[in-house]
Amino acid sequence: MPFSVSNIDGESRIAATGPALLLVHSWSEIDPKSFPVVGGRVVRVWPGLGTPTLEEAQELLQAGHLLAIRADSRAEFGPGLGALNPLVVALVAGRKGKAFPIFPAVADPETRSLHLGPVFDSWGLDPDLLRLALYDLGVEVFRRRPSLAHHMGYATLLGLKKQWFKPVFIDGFQDGRVLNGGTLFAVAWEFSRWIRKHVPEKRVGVVLPPGLGSAVTNVACLIADKTPVNLNFTAGRAANEAALSKAGIGTILSVDVMRSKAKDFPWPEAPRQGGDGGTIDIRDLLGGLPKWRIGLRQLIGTIVPAPLLRLIAGIPGEGGDAEAALLFTSGSSGEPKGVILTHRNILGNTAQTDAVLDRVPIRNLLACLPIFHSFGCTVTFWWPILGGPQGVTNVSPTETAKLVELIEKYEIGLLLNTPTFLRAFLRKATPQALASLKMVVTGAEKLPPELRAEFEAKFGVPVCEGYGMTEATPVVAVNLVDFRKQPTDDGYEEPRRHGSVGRLIPGMSIRIRHPETGVDQPLGETGMIWLRGVNIFPGYLNDPHRTAQVLRRGWYQTGDLGRLDADGFLFIEGRLSRFSKLGGEMVPHGTIEEKIVVLFPELFSEEAVEAGKVPVILGVEDKEHREELVLLTPLPIERSLLQSRLSGAGLPNLWIPRRIVTVAEIPRLGTGKVDLKGCLEFTQAAS
Repeated sequence: MPFSVSNIDGESRIAATGPALLLVHSWSEIDPKSFPVVGGRVVRVWPGLGTPTLEEAQELLQAGHLLAIRADSRAEFGPGLGALNPLVVALVAGRKGKAFPIFPAVADPETRSLHLGPVFDSWGLDPDLLRLALYDLGVEVFRRRPSLAHHMGYATLLGLKKQWFKPVFIDGFQDGRVLNGGTLFAVAWEFSRWIRKHVPEKRVGVVLPPGLGSAVTNVACLIADKTPVNLNFTAGRAANEAALSKAGIGTILSVDVMRSKAKDFPWPEAPRQGGDGGTIDIRDLLGGLPKWRIGLRQLIGTIVPAPLLRLIAGIPGEGGDAEAALLFTSGSSGEPKGVILTHRNILGNTAQTDAVLDRVPIRNLLACLPIFHSFGCTVTFWWPILGGPQGVTNVSPTETAKLVELIEKYEIGLLLNTPTFLRAFLRKATPQALASLKMVVTGAEKLPPELRAEFEAKFGVPVCEGYGMTEATPVVAVNLVDFRKQPTDDGYEEPRRHGSVGRLIPGMSIRIRHPETGVDQPLGETGMIWLRGVNIFPGYLNDPHRTAQVLRRGWYQTGDLGRLDADGFLFIEGRLSRFSKLGGEMVPHGTIEEKIVVLFPELFSEEAVEAGKVPVILGVEDKEHREELVLLTPLPIERSLLQSRLSGAGLPNLWIPRRIVTVAEIPRLGTGKVDLKGCLEFTQAAS
């Protein structure tokens, strides 16, 4: 049981005789010199820096002792489930030869609780089965956090109360204006009154870049108990028309400068009956809010405690599994889908992010990812608001020179970006400009090892690859840098492994299943990745068929193929849609693309790749309805030369593209990812 000296109820539950195990948060809670007796019994404290083995713990407990083990001690059941998981593991052999995994939620600062998992036969116990049970129980530990039931509006209030006089965001794009927590809440509270009055729909469209205006707008929507829908204005007219229709959006909050830049966006013009609706310029609206009312609200917020302030502002207390955000996927391989994210999803994933990055001394981060992007929404937008590091905003992640300037000026500690955009830093940044960075996290596409090595060699900043998707709110796994311990320290765990996307974040469980049979794969084998956790979305908007295809009893089928190694690191092998089944063999498109880049350096130089000139392999049906490999390339390649170089590199003939299609430019999405749907359409049209 978890135990604290102050927990009198915990003491009373300890039996007078017989074995008992105490899991303590620190030795100070049960110092044998000052508090050697618990419930009238002598405490046996595990000595030294070592970790008790199962046999040693079993020997003491079967002898009837009261044993105390520090929370960061772990039984030697195998690596990969260490400090990142919000649980403590102790395997204790019972009187009948059974072993029980026990998980106190020590990573949760709000509460202490005990969760008992399934009973296992200690004879011939399958390590893989135990590992999966530990992951599953970790999900239950995390899910029971009381704060995850909060309404996002109330959680925002709690987060801003902690930063009432501190900067939450700094406008790095224009004039360096600072938005403190108190000002953000006061302005948003006043703005929410307008939204309640003029927007009858549940969802409100938002078309704004990262900045102070988008922060006020999104928070105001939540205070008004509305769902802010940050729309991807780069997705094209047809996709956004479908999004507006599907979401039932009648009001768009934006600024006139966005309308002039995103001319292809279907801006609603005609107001609804009664004069409301259409496209609203928030610059005029916010400028017209009475300053005395904003000042009064800020004064009230300074004096009144958060629970009472919530009632005064009319913010719901609980949100739980209700909709809090709606993001439309970029549609790189299909039609965009409306991904519903709940209050619990966003609060859970920000808490998970905070748990893994707590070991990195980050004071601020660069908030340049668009809010319609899932990483931009959760990590660089909501995380600072809910109590994470300060955000320095910029309107776009592609303005490399500006980003370098901001990193140096504000001594930014954390940069999140895609490998595509990261390449430009090698050309435009100096080591001195990026000296403040503690780490760089990349995602959305595979991190080339040569890019990581070159970046780290030039700037001395570790580049850590992560993994996520919109349906997971989005963070799933990430490599880390541990600034608290050195490799020579006791208890040190390897925080990253090159080629992997890191370990799972706390409160997530995983299954690697055969893509055709659905059978769980052994450790180290490649299969379809299934995920479960507090951050997994409840379904797609008005699309029960697609939802049923990917969600099964709380488990989400990612569509990605991957494997777990013995230390719990996850390796992504590619999308199932990016494999072709030829001659009974699964042929990976990504592997062929990487080989072509390496084997044709005269075409795909570093400068060319940075400019987006990359090869794309596609599986396309031929005239006989058989799948064949097609190379889409922005640079001309002779098929005979392609054949000879790929064969010479050891690739099977089955893996060599049968056709080559040359295109002026590879289609890309606004996020920088290759637009696979656009590539396929072009290839089919060319044939």
